[in-house]
Amino acid sequence: MGRVEKAADDDVATWLMHSPQIAAGLGAYSDAVYNRSRLPLRVREIARMNIALANECMVCQRTRETADDSLDEDFYDHVGAWASWPGYSDTERIAAEFAERFAADHTGLRDDEDFWARCKAHFDDDLLVELTLSCGLWLAAGRAMRVLDVGQSCTLTLNTETVSA
Repeated sequence: MGRVEKAADDDVATWLMHSPQIAAGLGAYSDAVYNRSRLPLRVREIARMNIALANECMVCQRTRETADDSLDEDFYDHVGAWASWPGYSDTERIAAEFAERFAADHTGLRDDEDFWARCKAHFDDDLLVELTLSCGLWLAAGRAMRVLDVGQSCTLTLNTETVSA
């Protein structure tokens, strides 16, 4: 049951109208993450889905990207097994690990020198900042929707393309 009046279970946006100025900022942030990012779509999606799992956000878990044919149900079904499923690249695994730890153990992540050595082999500073800011959006927005229990029966389809690096 939604915790904000007039926010139905299948409405992912109406609750934001209670704070239109902040909602506009969130919209701009979301536009930047989804339409201006230089992260490869598969990297973005595995990170996004790991945040969705950590948040227990059904909206985020049901969202699918259609701009890349390799983002099939196998890709999404195995996100929780990112460390062992052979369908992910090393770069995707690093992004998945980053997102999972960003959501659950940010200080442990910060202090893990082994992780940063592995990460730097796959992400330059520019892409690392994009990954971090993207995870920040997903963590905040997904957790807000989950806490307020809004939009949890929604299914969203995205068709975005990343900007060339």
